[in-house]
Amino acid sequence: MVHGEHNKARNNGSFAMIIFGALLLFLAPNIYADMRELGTIALFGGIIIGGIGFYLKFFRARVKQE
Repeated sequence: MVHGEHNKARNNGSFAMIIFGALLLFLAPNIYADMRELGTIALFGGIIIGGIGFYLKFFRARVKQE
């Protein structure tokens, strides 16, 4: 294996966004149960952040290849 390819940095930012979005999606509405507006914003924020991370992880590479 070529050293330049072997030492190339991995793109893990998108995976972190998926994890953060999932945590926000599941945990935040339970933590902010008494503040319904903040829980709802956290719910939709988790969906949006996780969706962006999912796009960056799985679909962005396919669009660049075509």
